Amino acid sequence: MPIIIREVEETMHQRMPLIAKSCVPWLALAGLLLPAVASADAVSERLAESLQVNGQSMPVEQVSATPMDGLYHVRLENGESFYSNADGSHFLIGDLYQNTDNGLVNLTEQGRNQERADALAAVPDSERVIFRGMKSPKATVVVFTDPSCPYCVRLHEAIPELNERDIAVHYMAFPRAGMGSNAATSLERVWCSENRSEAMNQVKQGQELTTTASCDNPVADQFELGKLLGVQGTPAIVLPNGQLVPGFVPPDRLVGMLGLEDE
Repeated sequence: MPIIIREVEETMHQRMPLIAKSCVPWLALAGLLLPAVASADAVSERLAESLQVNGQSMPVEQVSATPMDGLYHVRLENGESFYSNADGSHFLIGDLYQNTDNGLVNLTEQGRNQERADALAAVPDSERVIFRGMKSPKATVVVFTDPSCPYCVRLHEAIPELNERDIAVHYMAFPRAGMGSNAATSLERVWCSENRSEAMNQVKQGQELTTTASCDNPVADQFELGKLLGVQGTPAIVLPNGQLVPGFVPPDRLVGMLGLEDE
């Protein structure tokens, strides 16, 4: 885990002018940091009020103490985050690890996972395309999908087996080429259909839907949410704990990742 000083300096130099102008809201960090003592709270509050880069005040959303003495996690309003010392004179960009007897634990990634889980929990079932078996699922995965993606089609073909193994699949839209693409139009037509699951089956089989794409639908919002949650391609599978798994995962492996292989 080398820390490359030049990369840190260049990254901060490139990001900070843009960050200072940004006002995109983001979720508060949860489940990453240990409870702060009163003195740490005071430092966090002071740092949040005084943090500047190139003479510009940073749009700080939250500053929290970390398990490492003197190091604070800074989250900005646009979702960018980094670590700072108590007076804001030094920054670190990267992940914070805890060195335990069982190996390294990525505390920063744990925080990201919780954020994803919280964000997806706020999306109602009415805005998803849901495939579930006859019984109550033992686990539910959220999949950001694109009908033009071959590996999305491959994953979709595995849904009957996943449902049979008591895994529900909740689809959310992620047109890789953007909202002006054919995939985006297809996804909007899916969400505008009376039977979304059947419409999703059809587009995954290469059929063209005749449903209108002009209804009030969440495709654009889900596309933006996916980007905020770190989705870069499809399929992107989010496990119940918020862990993001990129790409196609065979059913047996997914069952193992969900801890269901012994049930």
